[in-house]
Amino acid sequence: MKKTRFSEHQIIQILKQGEAGMKGAGICREHGISQVTYYKWKAKYGGWRLRM
Repeated sequence: MKKTRFSEHQIIQILKQGEAGMKGAGICREHGISQVTYYKWKAKYGGWRLRM
């Protein structure tokens, strides 16, 4: 299994930036991830986990 570059906690913090109003493209550029990765994370970790 491939080791991920970001921990689950870091992913949630990145997704919180999107909920705060920052554009997806800007978030991706800032953290060096693709938009596909961002939206996959959003689908997987979105919802109740962001409320932590």
